[in-house]
Amino acid sequence: MKQFISTADVPSVPRLVDIAMNYKKDPFRDKELGKNKTLGMIFLNPSLRTRLSTQVAAKNLGMDAVVFNIDKEGWALEMNDGVVMNGNTTEHVKEAAAVMGQYFDILAIRTFPGLKNKEEDYTEKYINQFIKYAGVPVVSLESATLHPLQSLTDVITIRENWQQARKPKVVMTWAPHVKALPQAVPNSFAQWMNAWGETDFVITHPEGYELDEKFSGNARIEYNQDKALEDADFVYVKNWSSYKDYGKITCTDSNWMVTNDKLKNTNAAKVMHCLPVRRNVVIADEVLDGPNSIVIQEAGNRVWAAQAVLSEILKG
Repeated sequence: MKQFISTADVPSVPRLVDIAMNYKKDPFRDKELGKNKTLGMIFLNPSLRTRLSTQVAAKNLGMDAVVFNIDKEGWALEMNDGVVMNGNTTEHVKEAAAVMGQYFDILAIRTFPGLKNKEEDYTEKYINQFIKYAGVPVVSLESATLHPLQSLTDVITIRENWQQARKPKVVMTWAPHVKALPQAVPNSFAQWMNAWGETDFVITHPEGYELDEKFSGNARIEYNQDKALEDADFVYVKNWSSYKDYGKITCTDSNWMVTNDKLKNTNAAKVMHCLPVRRNVVIADEVLDGPNSIVIQEAGNRVWAAQAVLSEILKG
């Protein structure tokens, strides 16, 4: 792999999952692969699992990792080309990214959408500017529209928990939230489920929360959550703001929160969430603390997803 931004960068999803699962069995088998190599991790917004798991993955491969919270510790970056920089920005991404490319062998960056301008967010201007000017492989730690490391983790976790011959039914359900959240995780989850092709994939949400079709693809859309959850084997819970009425919260119906009652007609479905999660808003305590929750296992698998990605780029 030359970079890791979306499924388009992955020659084979099943093979990458195999690599990750093998690292879980033997984390240090390639401990010399990253020797004398440095991973730069650049954050424009907060992170817990993505930051820590990627640092651990780099260490397992023998890499050094440098973390820089550019939103708090760096100069204000100008992302637009050809501008007169007489405003609040201090440094242009042309120089900043190019300098980072001098310091690091791989650059991993986490950006975030403004949720104000759909066109700007969906062109992925921020991460694409780093790709354009860094001159080294770039790994997405989440971007305006996608979170590929999380979604690779989700594929790993589903495969790890599914031993039957038939395809599992995987339902991604919208849930309420107190603030407007981006579409990155649901976009990415849908993209990876479609690319993997090993599930019966359904998306359920209130009307008006349809995702961009380039990500949802041919997934079945169901506006009745109870109907969608029937016979589900995995339930992936996530909130997102409206794509159509961009960045807006158009529904606050608490009945969409996932509870044990909501799961009663599933096949004892395993419940997943990328975390952090608002308890008793998105998912009820009884579910998160119950036997069907695999959110901690899912979070643990973030290390192996990152390690698989970094190793493939290093080998390339």
